[in-house]
Amino acid sequence: MIKGLAITPPVLGRISIGRVVEKNGIRLPKKDDQFTITSQIQEKDGWVLHPMDEELRKDAPNSKLRTIPVRMLFNLADLNLRAEYTMFDRKSGRPMCVGNGDTCKRLTQSGVQSLPCPGPTLCEFGKGGLCKPYGRLNVKVGDDDDLGTFIFRTTGYNSIRTLSARLSYYQAVSGGLLAYMPLELKLRAKSTTQSHRTPIYYVDLVIKEGVSLQEAVAEAREKARQVKEEGVDQAALDAAAAKGFGNALFEYDEDEINQVVEEFYPAAAAEDSLGNNSVVSRLRKNLDSKKQVPI
Repeated sequence: MIKGLAITPPVLGRISIGRVVEKNGIRLPKKDDQFTITSQIQEKDGWVLHPMDEELRKDAPNSKLRTIPVRMLFNLADLNLRAEYTMFDRKSGRPMCVGNGDTCKRLTQSGVQSLPCPGPTLCEFGKGGLCKPYGRLNVKVGDDDDLGTFIFRTTGYNSIRTLSARLSYYQAVSGGLLAYMPLELKLRAKSTTQSHRTPIYYVDLVIKEGVSLQEAVAEAREKARQVKEEGVDQAALDAAAAKGFGNALFEYDEDEINQVVEEFYPAAAAEDSLGNNSVVSRLRKNLDSKKQVPI
């Protein structure tokens, strides 16, 4: 295995609740009130829809895709959803600091160092919105590929908090059989004072419609028994995944860099935040002058 390269689940496509639109010559993210499933191919007009999008949309009310039937690839919740506080270089899209609220791995002039992580609101290094919670959820959609997944990326607190809770709860109640639970992604809406009473959308994970929790657990147990008899070693798959994720200091894909910048750091905000007094600019100066990056 090549060291320094994060081995992540094979990705067949993307799941999003928004899209990128062009305004005054600048490409900006725009939120949506439905899911969109795209392939990994991007053309001048945007991402090409995956055939699964059309298939699922046929049965969706008003053709708005607000639920997606899914299965998890792994039994361990943290392997399906990796969520961390992350500060990206807004020009390159590469992670510069990744933490969990306790400790972080940060790029300094001496290389990558382990440092305390106080979280985005208390961290001098990542203040001003430079550091965000960043989650990657890999799910199986359809039966065409046993190990292929679709990825949902988000910096939304609501989606990350809800998905983390659901995954850990379903892992617990199923007795560690999360990969066999019949689930579906569900788009929910809420309004807050910060949203000026307008709806904001986030992603939830629930038991498949029409199936009770007890029935879902029973189905998971039966499916796990059947798969084990057929020779599939789910525990070994989870172990291989954990080893692959830990094979690099940071989990990122070169192909993902442009998507990160485009989706999470709009061009106008990036231009404004990359001034001479920005944290990123200070970091670059510190790296050039061989000074220690301040915490």
